[in-house]
Amino acid sequence: MTLASPERATTVEPLFYKISDVQRVLRLSRTVIYGLIRTGRLRTVKEGRARLVPASAIHEYAALLEREAGEDK
Repeated sequence: MTLASPERATTVEPLFYKISDVQRVLRLSRTVIYGLIRTGRLRTVKEGRARLVPASAIHEYAALLEREAGEDK
């Protein structure tokens, strides 16, 4: 058995984030995150009782902010 060298180690982005993780990633409060969810600006999925945010939804939200910033110019 061979161990992977540090040069070959890669970080894997999670597919889904908990709301607390999204707060850290986007640097927004819990209230703001739930407001974005309620208005449809940030997509979520439910797994059992857990509300999760797909990584793709975070990227889509960031792209939306960039588009909106471009419109303000």
